[in-house]
Amino acid sequence: MKNGKNPTRRQKIAIKDAGKNPDDWLVFKAEATVLHIVHRNTGTTKIIHI
Repeated sequence: MKNGKNPTRRQKIAIKDAGKNPDDWLVFKAEATVLHIVHRNTGTTKIIHI
C-alpha cells in the first residue's frame, strides 16, 4: 500500500467530482493536473484528472 496523506479541501472537491467518497481516499501523489489516490481500506489506486 502506498503511503497517502489526507486530501486538502480542493482535493476533496476533485475526488467528489470524480464520483468517489473523499473520506475513503488518501492522496499519495499530487501533480498540477492529476491526483493519484489510494483507498484507505483496500489499497486500490486510482488516477483522477483535474
